[in-house]
Amino acid sequence: MNKDQIEGSIKDAAGKVQQKIGEIVGNPKQQMKGVQKQIKGKTQKAIGNVKEAAKDADKHS
Repeated sequence: MNKDQIEGSIKDAAGKVQQKIGEIVGNPKQQMKGVQKQIKGKTQKAIGNVKEAAKDADKHS
């Protein structure tokens, strides 16, 4: 795993928690911030996956 994969996973998880807290306390703004954080985390993780795949492909060529 690389830095982007790890940080992306952490942001995604934090966003899920933030969304759930917003849901529990009835704060739609907090829920949206959580969803946004999840999207950023998933995007960062996907970038990390691409980097990792490129690194692996480079090793095998």
